[in-house]
Amino acid sequence: MFTPRIARVTFLATRVLAAALLLFVGVDHYYEYSAGQYSVLPTIGTLFLLNFISATALGLLLLFPLQHILRRFGRGALVIVTLGGFGVAATSLAALLVSEQTRLFGWMEPNYRPAILVALASEAAATLCLGLLLVLTVSAGRFVGASKAPANHVLRVTTGPVRQRRARRQSPLPARWSR
Repeated sequence: MFTPRIARVTFLATRVLAAALLLFVGVDHYYEYSAGQYSVLPTIGTLFLLNFISATALGLLLLFPLQHILRRFGRGALVIVTLGGFGVAATSLAALLVSEQTRLFGWMEPNYRPAILVALASEAAATLCLGLLLVLTVSAGRFVGASKAPANHVLRVTTGPVRQRRARRQSPLPARWSR
């Protein structure tokens, strides 16, 4: 049975895995930029550095509790961050696949060396995981960051002494301050 608790755990696990994979994509691009001598390539070097910056920023944002920090706009912010991460991972994967077959900004990857295989695997995994996170965030929003009140909750509006007693009972302030 798929309960709200299982949905929250699945969502959180997917979110952490997506963030970790996106951070790995960023670190891999920085490694290739600095140690792989991609920094000397005019356009490709700049794109590798920008990929590192964007993947790292989005990966860290996925780890922040956006729904608690931004409350009302948390779910929308999470969708935007997830979509941005998906875009970074997918375009990195597409650019790598294109550069294996033809020239991209004057550069063509010479062969499938181990660093390229690691990049292909990490970018494909990040793309799939971020796509799943996007689907979970959009479609299962009723479990993620949803209100604690049941959907059939009816707000009763009362006046007079009953309302005053309820207000005192539910007030976060001590009883002596709520009068």
